Amino acid sequence: MADVVLEFKASAGDSEPQSRPVLIIGQQSSLQKVGWSQVKGKLQPAVSKEVWQAALSALNPNPTDSCPLYLNHAVVAALPSRVSRHNSQSSAHFVSRLVRSCLPGGNNRCIVMVCERSDVFACSCAIARTFPIFSRRSTSLRRAEKKHVTVEIVIVGQESSSLGVAELKCLSDAAHGVRLAARIVDTPCNEMNTDHFVDEIKAVGTDLGITPVIIRGEELKKRGFGGIYGVGKAAEHPPALVVLSHKPDGATQTIAWVGKGIVYDTGGLSIKGKTSMPGMKRDCGGAAAILGAFSATVKQGFKDNLHAVFCLAENAVGPTATRPDDIHTLYSGKTVEINNTDAEGRLVLADGVVYASKDLSADIILDMATLTGAQGVSTGKYHAAVMTNNEQWEVACVRAGRSSGDLAHPLVYCPELHFSEFNSALADMKNSVADRENAQSSCAGLFIGSHLGFDWPGVWVHVDMASPVHAGERATGFGVALLMALFGQASDHPMLNQVSPLGEAANMSGDQMERDCKRRRLV
Repeated sequence: MADVVLEFKASAGDSEPQSRPVLIIGQQSSLQKVGWSQVKGKLQPAVSKEVWQAALSALNPNPTDSCPLYLNHAVVAALPSRVSRHNSQSSAHFVSRLVRSCLPGGNNRCIVMVCERSDVFACSCAIARTFPIFSRRSTSLRRAEKKHVTVEIVIVGQESSSLGVAELKCLSDAAHGVRLAARIVDTPCNEMNTDHFVDEIKAVGTDLGITPVIIRGEELKKRGFGGIYGVGKAAEHPPALVVLSHKPDGATQTIAWVGKGIVYDTGGLSIKGKTSMPGMKRDCGGAAAILGAFSATVKQGFKDNLHAVFCLAENAVGPTATRPDDIHTLYSGKTVEINNTDAEGRLVLADGVVYASKDLSADIILDMATLTGAQGVSTGKYHAAVMTNNEQWEVACVRAGRSSGDLAHPLVYCPELHFSEFNSALADMKNSVADRENAQSSCAGLFIGSHLGFDWPGVWVHVDMASPVHAGERATGFGVALLMALFGQASDHPMLNQVSPLGEAANMSGDQMERDCKRRRLV
C-alpha cells in the first residue's frame, strides 16, 4: 500500500476486470439505484447484467457484506443499511474496512464509490486512510513501479450530478492531507525527530508560499516557554515552537490550531514500561493532523486568518531531563509543579494555546492531541474526546465528526469540580491529577484551558484523539477531515461548506452581521 498513487476522477473510464480489477462499494439501497449502463464498462465482458443484478440481490449486509463478481478481479461490497446516531451516516469506518479487505490486487485498480452527495467527503477520506505511505519493507523499497488506484464517485439521490474539477481537487487535497498526517505518525523517531518535523512544516510552507516562524532550543527558555523547553530539553534534537500563518485580505476573525508534537514519549523520568512504550512515535498525531489539515484547507481558499501552531519536543531521558518535584514557569506566567513527567503533552500545549492568544490574538483556539490513554476508556477507539468552553461548538464538533467520518464525542466540562485535582502546596498547580479515577481525560484538558483562563472570552476547543490516531499498527490520519469539516464555513469551497455544521452568514440579517461580524461564519 505504501507505493500507491491515489487519484479521484469524475470518470475512471472503461476497462475489463482482468486488465483493471475493480471494487464497487456503497449501501445496498444506493447500489440498487445504479444503472447497469453506469458500471458495465468496468465489468464487461467478464460480468453480465444478470450476474450484476444477482449479486446485488444476494448481498445481506450485517453490518457489511461482499460478493465476488468475477474470480478475484471484480467485487461488489455493501455498507451497513443503517447506523446509530453517534456514527457517521457515510459509514466511513466500514468503507475503510471493506476497501482493505475486498479491493482486488494489482498495479492498476479501480474503486467505484456509490453514495449520496452529502457523504462524498467522508467516504473519500475513508478511502485515503486505507493507503498509508510509510513503509520500510525491503520489497516495497526495491519496487520501482508505482501502483495506481483510481477512485470514481457515483452520486445517487436527489443531487446526482457528477463531481466537478474543483470538487475533485478538494477531495485530492483532503486525501493528501490524511496520508501526510498518517505518514508522519507512522514514521519512527529515528527518522521523524524534531528536526525532521520542522522540515515537514517547512515543506508545507514552501508549497503554500508561507515562511514559518520557528522558536527553538534555548530561545524557548529565554522567551518563557517553560512547558515546551522543560519537556524537550533532555533530547538530542532541541524542542521547537513552529507557526504557519495564513492571513488573507478581508479576514474578520483569527483562528489558531495548536498541535501536540511529541515525536517520541518515553515518559521521561516517570518512564513507561516495556509494553506501554512501543507505539509512542504516535504522540505527534495532533500536530501531524493539523499540518495535513492546514495544507488542504489553505489550498481550498480559507477566508479568515488561520495559524497552525506546532509544539514539538521529544520526551527523552537524560542528565538534563525534568525531574518530578521540579517547578516550571509556563508561557502563561503560571507555575507548575511536576509530579509526573509522563503528563507532558499538556505542558507543551499550555504554552501553545497561550501563544495563540497573546501573540496571535486568536478568537478561536483549537488544540488537538494524543493526550491521555484514558481517552480510549472515555470515548473509545473511534471517537475523539472533545471538551470546549462553548456548548454550540461542542455540538458542532459532534456534527462535524459525523459529516467527516472522524467521529467525536463530548467530555465533561466542569472546572469548578475537577480542577482541584491539580492543587499544589508549592506552585499554582501540579501537572497530573491526584485521583486518576476522577474524569482523567477531562482534567487533562482543563489543565490546558486553565492557562488561557476559564474566563477567557474566546472559543476554546480541546480534541483528545489518542486512540483514533491509529488502527492496529497503522496510523489513520485522524483529525484532518474533522478540522476541514468543522471549519468548512470559512472555506471558499462549496463541498466544505456543505459538510460544515456551523451557521452560514446567509442565515443572518444585516444588523446581526454588523453586531457580530467576527463570528458571522463560524459561530
